[in-house]
Amino acid sequence: MTLQLHAPDPADERLELARQVLRKEADTLDRVADRLDGRFLQVVELLRDCSGTHPGRVAVGGTGKSADVGRKLAGTLASTGTRAYFLDPTRAVHGDLGTAHPSDVALLLSHSGESEEILRLARPLRSMVRAVVALTGNESSSLARLADVSLVYGPVEEVCPLTLAPSASTTTMLALGDALAFVLMAERGFAAEDFARFHPAGNLGRKLLKVEEVMRQGDELRQAPETDTVRAVFAHVRQYGRRTGAVLLLDGDGRLAGLFTDSDLARLIENRQDAALDRAIREVMTRRPITVGLGVRVPEAVSLMRQKKISELPVVDGDGRPVGLLDVTDLLGLGGEAEQRPAARQTA
Repeated sequence: MTLQLHAPDPADERLELARQVLRKEADTLDRVADRLDGRFLQVVELLRDCSGTHPGRVAVGGTGKSADVGRKLAGTLASTGTRAYFLDPTRAVHGDLGTAHPSDVALLLSHSGESEEILRLARPLRSMVRAVVALTGNESSSLARLADVSLVYGPVEEVCPLTLAPSASTTTMLALGDALAFVLMAERGFAAEDFARFHPAGNLGRKLLKVEEVMRQGDELRQAPETDTVRAVFAHVRQYGRRTGAVLLLDGDGRLAGLFTDSDLARLIENRQDAALDRAIREVMTRRPITVGLGVRVPEAVSLMRQKKISELPVVDGDGRPVGLLDVTDLLGLGGEAEQRPAARQTA
């Protein structure tokens, strides 16, 4: 019997190369993490004071692939509480240096530390900002010598098969930028509420919205005393703005006593309970309806509505007084969980 040999599967070779790239970059980050020292803390203090003790901004500069990293770093800093902007080295030396302020700190990125454009920027920038920080892999580079503080991550080997294309070096700069931003974020006590203010749109914004930002309130609420008859409630309750099918019923102290919906009214009529229309609405309302308080995040409220299969959810203050109402029709456009519409209204 002849043994038949099979050629290596090209797909397996590609996957193995991809795994090697990821593992080598992960190993690089592990080594860089071990190299961090007091200079990292010096940079943190400079950047922290830049938006605190010395109100200014962080001017992030880089060229080539470092520019891409710099733009991302400036965005991460700005969205996590450290005011920052990207300073294009070429545009800067042709007039955009005017954006720099004496209270700013410049954070310049260059793996070699010998980038001509970065050095041309660094020299005049030193006299225009409070400090220049270098993020580089070369301890003895021109940029490291020019800077007030150098965050040197040391030698790294590019994982490109030719060891030429920026890869491990840009990954390292990106990760160190995240480390700076998130240490600053933690020092400032930057919370989810702060993050939400800077991310009002998109999926992040939706996840962080609080009920008071989307609930119906004021004149949009239908409210009535629980002692009124059903007929009187629907004859006299007026509503402005968005239509809702729920009436919030109040006790003598103005606290939420119950909920009555258009569906409840329809059921009375369908079941020929016309006599109930002239009795106090508290006899047919949903007592102790499901509610949420102020400060609850919208996804949590939507999850509760879906779990309980309700379409309206009153929002109450600390004393149990209604201050708003979530209606499923207002949540459909928010995406995610909100688009999975609850199946029913609260019923008695």
